[in-house]
Amino acid sequence: MTTGAPNPPYPTRPRPSKVRRFLPLALVAWLVLEIWLLTLVADAAGGFTVFLLLVGAIVLGGVVIKAAGRRAFKNLSEAVQQAQSGVMPPEGGRSGEGNGLVMLAGLLLIIPGLVTDALGLLLLVPPVRKAVSRRGERALERRMRAASPGTLGDAFQQARMRRPDGKVVPGEVIHDTADPRRDPNPGQNPPLTP
Repeated sequence: MTTGAPNPPYPTRPRPSKVRRFLPLALVAWLVLEIWLLTLVADAAGGFTVFLLLVGAIVLGGVVIKAAGRRAFKNLSEAVQQAQSGVMPPEGGRSGEGNGLVMLAGLLLIIPGLVTDALGLLLLVPPVRKAVSRRGERALERRMRAASPGTLGDAFQQARMRRPDGKVVPGEVIHDTADPRRDPNPGQNPPLTP
């Protein structure tokens, strides 16, 4: 079906975001920095010391993730029990606050490298974790307000209208009731044939 508008000879592609453009460069820079720091520490303290540091960080990261997971499971089971008994949890009590950041700290500790270990240890400090949590919440709220000024339905409508290939096909469905192949009694069971 033609609409009268010619198709462009070359489909337009969306421009890559800055994150997609600079992420590979940032990963390479991070890897080079980690390797450089590991060689500096290995020269100063010895290779076996660096190996012990990395293994110790991996073990500590596993312990941290396991403890945070147990705490999250305990909080979830308590919330389910309270909901089943009809008791509402207190409004100000957020006992599971920071569990995600603690798990992120454990993950950073597990990833081999001195920079990631330092970041993971920093996230284990409660005041740092609270500051990062508050800043992250504010950034998320700003982004949510900027991204969708309307309702959630508006966001879905906008996402549906902007397809990756840029094509939109308007149309409507017309049911022809005079079609002999169409069932004359919709919604009723068909007659049984022997």
